Amino acid sequence: MALHNELGRKGEETAVSYLESKGHHILERNWRLHGYEIDIITTHEGYIVFVEVKTRTSDQWGDPESFVGKQRMRRMIQAANYYLLIKQIDLPARFDIIAILWKGERYTLEHIEDAFISF
Repeated sequence: MALHNELGRKGEETAVSYLESKGHHILERNWRLHGYEIDIITTHEGYIVFVEVKTRTSDQWGDPESFVGKQRMRRMIQAANYYLLIKQIDLPARFDIIAILWKGERYTLEHIEDAFISF
């Protein structure tokens, strides 16, 4: 498996553990439909939460969360709309980003709630 795939999997595992520790109920991981993908879908405090996980080993080119651009946001919103329709879920939606920066065996994690609010 390519190193970036291993890093992504490691980041998602870390994000799931973190979210569960904060009381999130995990509904889906790596949900896909017609070319759309959402890393993690949870419910938390009356919301359905769509989570994008960005994992890096260096911040040389910017923080991990800076790699979630407007096009990725649009695609996540479209995917979330499909998910809500297919699953017939009527909860308010929230879009979060979890940014993880690995340095050896240590990492920092930033959870940005309502990350798309100014989108």
